[in-house]
Amino acid sequence: MRLARLFGRLRRPPPDLDPALWRRAHDALPWLRALDPGRQARLRALAARFLQDKTITPVAGLTLDDAQRVQLAALCCLPLLEFGAEGLHGWSQLIVYPGAFRVSRSHMDAAGVLHEWDDELIGEAWESGPVILSWADVQADIAAPREGYCVAAHEIAHKLDALDGVLDGTPPLPRAWQRQWARDFQQAFDALAAAVDAGRETAIDGYAAEAPEEFFAVCSEYHFSDPALLRAAMPAVAAHLARFYGPSPFATG
Repeated sequence: MRLARLFGRLRRPPPDLDPALWRRAHDALPWLRALDPGRQARLRALAARFLQDKTITPVAGLTLDDAQRVQLAALCCLPLLEFGAEGLHGWSQLIVYPGAFRVSRSHMDAAGVLHEWDDELIGEAWESGPVILSWADVQADIAAPREGYCVAAHEIAHKLDALDGVLDGTPPLPRAWQRQWARDFQQAFDALAAAVDAGRETAIDGYAAEAPEEFFAVCSEYHFSDPALLRAAMPAVAAHLARFYGPSPFATG
């Protein structure tokens, strides 16, 4: 513990963000404008840490200017306002495609038959690797920030989930809270999965029923984009997320 404290003292603090670039990010991102000054200041410090620690790599012909990089850093750090910079551990790169991207998948079934296919994605978070985002979908979220979608929050939720070594829909929490979280999330996940299997219309996107880790990530999107809908559909889940992430920027109004 003494060594950890020593290294913590010796580590260079990130340089402050250029005020003009931060103002451009503030003006461009509805979530930032909805935060109180104290949380804005915390987010600014987290974004500066992100830009110091992470490499942002545009690919497939995409270019990003400094203001857009600050916007990406702020969006990725929005879910860390309460958790803190520890949520950035374990990965070093944000890859940004111009739009949706294709990935090859494979699966060996119980009979030993290998199945291969391609998926088209707008975001991905490797358990021990980079976060990948579609710039077009990030921009779509910015243009319509209250419609239930926030791909950056979704992928950062996966990174938080993976911090304890298990991708299971439960991020690192104090033991008592972890038990309550697991109970309430499991009940809500089971109810959603049953509704989806029965072909019933659901308030929450049915993709959340794919797996517990997707349930956590999708509900995280609703926390940041449509907290009223999440609170009405799954009040216990909404309460846990408000405690974990802090109040949604859109919690009122």
